[in-house]
Amino acid sequence: MNTLPRSLDSSQFSHSTAFEQALSPEVLRESVPAAFAPSAHERLSASYGFVPTAQVLDALRQAGFRPVEARQTRSRIASALHARHLIRLRRQVEVIGVGDATPELLLLNSHDGTSGVQLRAGLFRAVCSNGLVASVGTFPVWRALHRGHVLEEVVRAALEMSERFGVLAAAVERMEQTHLGVPERLEFAAEALALRFPEDRGGATRPSEILVPQRQEDVGDDLWRVYNVIQGRLLRGGLLRRSATNRLIRTRKITAIKEDLRLNSALWDMAMARAA
Repeated sequence: MNTLPRSLDSSQFSHSTAFEQALSPEVLRESVPAAFAPSAHERLSASYGFVPTAQVLDALRQAGFRPVEARQTRSRIASALHARHLIRLRRQVEVIGVGDATPELLLLNSHDGTSGVQLRAGLFRAVCSNGLVASVGTFPVWRALHRGHVLEEVVRAALEMSERFGVLAAAVERMEQTHLGVPERLEFAAEALALRFPEDRGGATRPSEILVPQRQEDVGDDLWRVYNVIQGRLLRGGLLRRSATNRLIRTRKITAIKEDLRLNSALWDMAMARAA
């Protein structure tokens, strides 16, 4: 299962101005056609309440939020017009700086019964283009079933969540102030690998391999940098491993929305468990 991503150039962003321009309706329609579905999937019952993502986005736009990245599930058997889709949004003017990252809201929806409407908190780190996702423990997920009119509830939830972005700033600050020794970094990396590869076939990637920074800005022993290095190495793929037939292979980038959210949330939990 793959996704179709589309995002803005990370060089456009700063903390005071979340973006120079949002994704246009044309780009959104190309990237996430399910966001513009005129109705729910025909197999759903009459009790299913259709919540058009396009209307949700319009309501959030009026409240000051703009889409900056969008993707949806691509499947041979599922309808592209109704599939699960994820859209990352930022406030038009962001007043809360979160270290070297920008706070975001993640809007998740589908029209085939695979997902209700969800809002999550996330961060975008422009240095490495990492899309981070805060865990449920740090920032509760807002959910709504597909029943009745929920546009006002979505907007209210988005505004309330964005007013609590300071929680993310405090969490990042704790990570920045926490320094890990070599054994602690290796332990973190080993736990992360077990999360990504729960059924290892003896071709394990060594923990030390996913601790190697890919850019100068990530060099350091503080938890924030270590966490970002591990997150990037696991989700972006490219790790050398051995297959079941003992053949050397490179891991693929994580593109499935469900797996992306699972790994991201769990990695955040692991990091916060180590924060001072």
